[in-house]
Amino acid sequence: MVVHSVCALDCPDACSLLVTVDELTGKAVKLRGNPDHPITRGFLCAKVAKYLDREYSPARLLYPMRRTGAKGAGEFARITWDEALDEIAARLGDIARRHGSEAILPYSYAGTMGVLQFGSMDRRFFHRLGASRLDRTICSTAGMAGSARVLGDRYSTEPEQFAHSRLIVAWGANILGTSVHLWPFIVEARRRGARFYTIDPVRNRTGQLADKHFFIHPGTDLALALGLMHVIIGENLHDAHYVERYTNGFADLRARAAAYPPERTEALTGIPREDIVALARELAIVQPAAIRLNYGVQRSERGGAAVSAITALGALTGSWRHLGGGVSLSTSHAYRFNADAVERPDLQAGAPKRLVNMTRLGHALTELNDPPVKALFVYNSNPAAIAPRQNAVLAGLARPDLFTVVAEQFQTCTADYADILLPATTFLEHKDLYRSYGHYYVQLADSAVAPPGECRSNTHLFGALAARMGFDDPCFADTDDDLIDQALSSGHAFLDGIDRGRLEREHSVRLNVAPPGEPFRPFAAGGFGTPSGRCELASDAFDYAPPVESRLGDASLVARFPLEMISPKNDDSMNSTFGYLAERDAETARLDMHPDDASARVIADGAAIRIFNDRGELRLTARITTAIAPGVVSCPSSRWRKLAADRRNANVLVSDRLTDVGGGPVFYSTLVQVEPTVA
Repeated sequence: MVVHSVCALDCPDACSLLVTVDELTGKAVKLRGNPDHPITRGFLCAKVAKYLDREYSPARLLYPMRRTGAKGAGEFARITWDEALDEIAARLGDIARRHGSEAILPYSYAGTMGVLQFGSMDRRFFHRLGASRLDRTICSTAGMAGSARVLGDRYSTEPEQFAHSRLIVAWGANILGTSVHLWPFIVEARRRGARFYTIDPVRNRTGQLADKHFFIHPGTDLALALGLMHVIIGENLHDAHYVERYTNGFADLRARAAAYPPERTEALTGIPREDIVALARELAIVQPAAIRLNYGVQRSERGGAAVSAITALGALTGSWRHLGGGVSLSTSHAYRFNADAVERPDLQAGAPKRLVNMTRLGHALTELNDPPVKALFVYNSNPAAIAPRQNAVLAGLARPDLFTVVAEQFQTCTADYADILLPATTFLEHKDLYRSYGHYYVQLADSAVAPPGECRSNTHLFGALAARMGFDDPCFADTDDDLIDQALSSGHAFLDGIDRGRLEREHSVRLNVAPPGEPFRPFAAGGFGTPSGRCELASDAFDYAPPVESRLGDASLVARFPLEMISPKNDDSMNSTFGYLAERDAETARLDMHPDDASARVIADGAAIRIFNDRGELRLTARITTAIAPGVVSCPSSRWRKLAADRRNANVLVSDRLTDVGGGPVFYSTLVQVEPTVA
């Protein structure tokens, strides 16, 4: 028997899967990419190709458990679901009565990208409870805000259209590691003669295959975008017709870009001035030109403004007019599901509850008052591994007065701190509705296999917990099918004619972003979602200032911590999802350094090193490579800190300072020093 499913991992590709299930045992025996899906096209990334190993891992959590040892020790004893729900309900009720319901904080993100398991019954539960609201900023909010400021509607070039591009620039986008299903379209474009460039502080796997790689200093993307505009406008290479008809603020943009001649842009970015001039000319002249922009760009202090400026390049050059042109960051805004019907914010009594930024969890757990956080409910996330200012996060999780519930598939770093630990289903074990942030196909996945042990989905968990709390609102009895119907009931034209019945028959349906068989060119003739209906090019945000923690930032910090650290995604991991695997841990236990920086510190390849700043330190192994720019070091993010000898990962060094817009994290604005470890 073959069951259609969808990969729920935090990736833009949202692959369509075919799961072969043994009808005698009920177990999945084969997992493959759906050859009929226009994006998946029959292949899977290396991570998901082996997902059945995770599905049937002996390390899966199977039963509810109660903590028996010290917080962080990871010692638990099995209990029943009734005992777990009773204790959670009693403790949350008591905390709400004694400290106010805002003393309860949910913490979740994209451990699953399914609409239901990501945010539906859980949101209803916490709204009804009156808990603090979580501002889910850890990934993309700066980029979304920056893109929306310019475009209004955050639409992107379709991945299929990249096959028609003549110039493709991957800007902060490791396509082979983070969106591999875009790659075949790039390969096709290159067969037709297209050029492919990469811009990144690291020449990663994607950069190694580029026609040209541009090493850029971390956090200077806004300066580069303005430098490119300086050349394009100064040489009168901009698309004057498009700019005149479909944009506002060109005169303002021209004045701002005038301050970024190639010499200054080189000094800020590290990219040679002749390369800046050549790239600017190509972006303007070679059409269609497409920029694949990814979220690494917005993980610095001026990240939102950088995304705004890069996005504006699509209008300045008129590349939106062409099939295969434009800018691609995220397609998710096109999925106009009925979020209010699914999440039910109307269940909150009185004024909206306080909003707590998840990027500043360490602050929330150790410094927030009126009221302090007394209960933390974690699901779809692993904050002990992924949140900035890690020492503060761990200090907060270790508080004896903090009641912590964790719903998980494996015993993660965060799970070790739980008072009650609950077993969660994988995406193969529940039904869900899927959007994508890399293509325009809405998908439905049914459960392929039965949950092992006593694992429960998020919708099941929070529905049962609502009953235990005495919440008798009818919405808590909604089934998964009810929730899917409600999500699809927005009335938006993009979803017209797409209902659960059709999705159950067809599994994957293209949104109505364009007539059938025609490409979606969202801004070919204007139509921007801004109040003016035009692309907004004028913005005070387009004034570059170096991040505080950068080589051109706070001089006193640079004197003590002269290296800029970035912590990109590891190619063979998915945030912290696969961190329990020993081979993945080995891949994330290194720090890449340029030979010049290593030589100055008498550090040899493979040497044990100490990386530190005022927030903490960690011990890793040096890898000396010319695939990284001088003055920059790179440490893969989200290592399971519990597997490290020093029980830390890169986030111990990252501040909880926020981005210019969107309140996002500044993972790539971090200064450190590195020294050899003394035996």
